Amino acid sequence: MLFAWVVPSAMWLLVDFTAEACRDGNVPARKLPHGAAELCDKGNMTADPAPHVQPGSSVTLWCQVTPLWHTPQCRTAIFFGSSELAHNYSSSVSARFPVLTHGKHVFTCKILCEHKKKLVCGIEIEAGNPPDEPSDVSCIQYGTDGHPTCTWDKGRLTHITTTYVLQLSNGTDVFCVSEETLNKKFGMLALSKLDFDSTYTLVVVASNELGSASSQPLIFTLLDIVKPHPPNFSVGFENSSVTNCTFFWHNEVRAQHCRLRYRPLTGHTWSMVANLNSEKCSVDGLEPHTAYEFQVSCKIHPERGLWSNWGTYQTQTPEAAPTGLLDVWYRQQDVGSQWQNISLFWKALSRSEARGRILQYTVTFRALEQPSSPAEVHVTTQTSYARVMPRVDYRITVTAENSRGRSPPASIVTSLGTQDLPPPQKVSAVAMGNSSILVSWKPPAGVTTAVSGYVVQWVDTQRNTGQEPHPTWGKVPPSSLATVIAEHVEDHVCYQISVFALYQDRAGQAASVRGYSRAEAPSAGPQVSTTPQANGILVSWEAIPAHQQRGCITGYHLYLKKEDKEEAPDVYSVSPATAPRSVLVTRLRRGDPYALWATASTAAGEGPAGNTQLICLESAGDWMTVVLTCSFFIFSACICSMPPARKVLHALLSALVPQWQSKAIPDPANATWAKNYISMKAELSVPSSLFLHSASSFEEPETTEIEEAFVKTNPLALQDKLLLGSTGHTGNGDWVLESSSGPEELGYKALPSSADGEVYEQQLPALYQRIEEHTQSVAGYIANPVTDTATAYLPPGTSAADQPELEGDPPSIFPTTFLAPVPSCEGNLTLDTVKINCSSFTR
Repeated sequence: MLFAWVVPSAMWLLVDFTAEACRDGNVPARKLPHGAAELCDKGNMTADPAPHVQPGSSVTLWCQVTPLWHTPQCRTAIFFGSSELAHNYSSSVSARFPVLTHGKHVFTCKILCEHKKKLVCGIEIEAGNPPDEPSDVSCIQYGTDGHPTCTWDKGRLTHITTTYVLQLSNGTDVFCVSEETLNKKFGMLALSKLDFDSTYTLVVVASNELGSASSQPLIFTLLDIVKPHPPNFSVGFENSSVTNCTFFWHNEVRAQHCRLRYRPLTGHTWSMVANLNSEKCSVDGLEPHTAYEFQVSCKIHPERGLWSNWGTYQTQTPEAAPTGLLDVWYRQQDVGSQWQNISLFWKALSRSEARGRILQYTVTFRALEQPSSPAEVHVTTQTSYARVMPRVDYRITVTAENSRGRSPPASIVTSLGTQDLPPPQKVSAVAMGNSSILVSWKPPAGVTTAVSGYVVQWVDTQRNTGQEPHPTWGKVPPSSLATVIAEHVEDHVCYQISVFALYQDRAGQAASVRGYSRAEAPSAGPQVSTTPQANGILVSWEAIPAHQQRGCITGYHLYLKKEDKEEAPDVYSVSPATAPRSVLVTRLRRGDPYALWATASTAAGEGPAGNTQLICLESAGDWMTVVLTCSFFIFSACICSMPPARKVLHALLSALVPQWQSKAIPDPANATWAKNYISMKAELSVPSSLFLHSASSFEEPETTEIEEAFVKTNPLALQDKLLLGSTGHTGNGDWVLESSSGPEELGYKALPSSADGEVYEQQLPALYQRIEEHTQSVAGYIANPVTDTATAYLPPGTSAADQPELEGDPPSIFPTTFLAPVPSCEGNLTLDTVKINCSSFTR
């Protein structure tokens, strides 16, 4: 029971003491000790005047060793870190140390005996600064239901432990809340919940071992420090109106005073509405179909307190009917004598002019010669339109349409004849760099109609190869005679620039010039090709690719040099207007080789060479030989194609060729001696001794098989002598016919057999010599032998009766034992297969 009463009483006394101290406005600083001591088992250390000092002061240190640990042979020393400050062989020692830097300084006392050290005791000295007066004290509360948070600036660093206490008073009570040093530069402390009806005074007190300081008092109410939360809101437009909008938001009850600001998302300047006291408002200056950002901020009191952070909402305003006038241009081309192609181009309206998303364009054609006839109306979603129309003048209007309406019509008049509408004079283009070109001109000469303006058109035709280029143009008022074009212009690109004078709604003739914004020498040369001509070489080349031209080509240079000479080449200059980029080179010596190449140039200089062609004109003699030879063969072919001419040519050749050349080749199968061989063999009186030295050495030959066959043969002209060829002459032991006129005459070999590929390896020179000795006066005809099978044939239309017969009966040149008896038969005998074993002949 006593404990239950004592504890609350003690707590009340403690709180009352603290409150009393806060009421006086001071927190008692810690009493600075006069000296500090550290007691240890082996001794103690003391520091005077105190363990906390400011830099620049000095500290006196003492060390006293306990008698039990003191030895006369050992000395007592004081160390600062590893540096010895003082020593003594007694049980005590002292040293004075100047403290120059902030922070902790550790000192130790040790006993030194020979090479051994024993720690007796140690002490720490802290060097720092007394606290500065806290400044910039402020408090803020986020939302009406939050807790205040106060912050202050601590000033310079103290380098020692410093305590900060907030003393908050509402006029009757004082509350003290302390904060340990967490941030060395700024302090922050959260308070308990406060009420809106009280006025508070706040003081920040800082203290440490070296002193204390208090801030200036801060007097406030919650209306002054409460910052409301950002409002949640949305924006709507009534009846699709751009200027009348409605705000819908949810905000804190006390925060009823708000302000509004807005801007386009693409802009940086805000438009402000200071007082927004209701949910509806009228906002001026909004653009249709534009994305806007709206921001709202609120506070509790209109004249006091803090504004909330900005609440943000983004939306797009409704569309409105277009107000801009389309910029329209056209191109006219005749298609025959009765029709024309009209190509229209126009620029899209800007966002501020379109005032919405353009859905379509309406193009209207009205013939000027028939104003009462109905107009042709066409709709497109593109920014161009082309149509083939009858060849008359038209008034053409183009309008743009969105969900809210149409733009005003843009009108142009096409004119068939522009000869009476002269072009501007002295058009020039100057490179300005930075993707821009300065175009200037003079007014048209002899103008009877006032000029209502000019149109400058530029086209990069090389970047639109294969299709009609889409032009880019700009309109210039009549008072201006120059303009800088920069839209869709790139460096190192050549443009065809045309200037038209406008006569009311009509465009006159065009004056054109080439121009560029920046140029460099071409990065490649032309690729040349050559074509021989009667009087020289035609050199042609294609245009350099657009990305390698690097500007407008001002000319080409053609270089011609003899390949084996060191002299300078001949140079041919060619204008870029030359079409189709070719030149005829005539100063060439026939038979001499030349090297040929070409380069291209811009205003910035000459580019590298293209490919090199080696050319050489043939000499006149070679050409004449080729021409005559070709003419002869052509003439001969033409003559031989006519039958009368062939007969005359055949008769002429027959008269010039020797008679033996036209002699028909007899067929041995139809020879007279072959027909009458059986009947004549008994009458032959030539002994066999003329051919054989010894009858006993001549063995019975194999039987020769003769088969009758009818095969068509070709005539072979046989010569006067019959030779049994040797390997050295014919290669395979073939029979060779040799003419008496000489060995260089053509011989005929036996036809090879398709069934037996063997050849005879034995020759019959002795037999041939004996035959030649006894038959020189007899013209004999013997068919060529073959290895296995020989096919004899007659020329077409030749019979056996046509073959020439021998004038006399030939003598028998073979013994009776050489040939087997042949049965007597009548008719023609054809040797289809003859097999002869040459081993039966004697050498």
